[in-house]
Amino acid sequence: MASHPDPSSLPSPATAAGRDGLAAILARPHKAVLAFDFDGTLAPIVPDPEQARAHPDAVPALAALAPKVASVAVVTGRPASVAVRYGGFAGVPGLDHLVVLGHYGAERWDAVTGTVRAPAPHPGVAAVRAELPGFLDGIGAWQGSWIEEKGRAVAVHTRRAEDPQAAFEALREPLSRLAQKHGLIVEPGRLVLELRPAGMDKGVALGAYVRDAGAESVMYVGDDLGDLPAFAAVEKLRSDGIPGLLVCSGSTEVTELADRADLVVDGPEGVTRLLTALATHLAPPR
Repeated sequence: MASHPDPSSLPSPATAAGRDGLAAILARPHKAVLAFDFDGTLAPIVPDPEQARAHPDAVPALAALAPKVASVAVVTGRPASVAVRYGGFAGVPGLDHLVVLGHYGAERWDAVTGTVRAPAPHPGVAAVRAELPGFLDGIGAWQGSWIEEKGRAVAVHTRRAEDPQAAFEALREPLSRLAQKHGLIVEPGRLVLELRPAGMDKGVALGAYVRDAGAESVMYVGDDLGDLPAFAAVEKLRSDGIPGLLVCSGSTEVTELADRADLVVDGPEGVTRLLTALATHLAPPR
């Protein structure tokens, strides 16, 4: 008979720093911030980003975990309201104090109020949005790619192209020139190039949130290149004396995070198993 992994079994991080981070979370969970990317981490990657939804076990796992820790946050490049809707995070018992930091932290949704706070959008985004269709029409290698409107950013996806990776590479430099023209930057991801304002990334958002929360430990879980700044932020917090655990939601498309992670799990399903196991090991809330 085939054996199945114990859902309550907590995996051991491969690094000493990661083991220290996990130990700190287990020892004082009420002082721990647990933060997560959305797409590829809590939600499986799908061909159409508008069809992305949280893994069926993700919200129950978060709801079991959240009351036992200081804070749970979702840090995403999506608009905060979209992540809340696709994640099914609103009105969930146990997620009363969930925070969603959308658009790399430019927006903040709090479950306790159900509202989004955000500054005015960068004017370069509107300019790029207007120019992008004609711009892409002049590039021969972009057929099969398509544009996603993201409110405070615009993304070009190549997943549907005949050769997705070739289209991604062909578009990277021209889109960087277009972004620079309008005061934006290009954020590469898993077969997607996002044009957005500079000065805000997941690392800035996560570092500020952890410090504002007065956390004594942190865990961050991500899967894509846009999560590298958040990994760097946790590494900086470690150097400042705040233990941290870096978890990669593994995929065959991006390997950079796995190389930096303390622990690699098998995609969103592996993430939900980790959260469920962690919840069973944490002391009940005070």
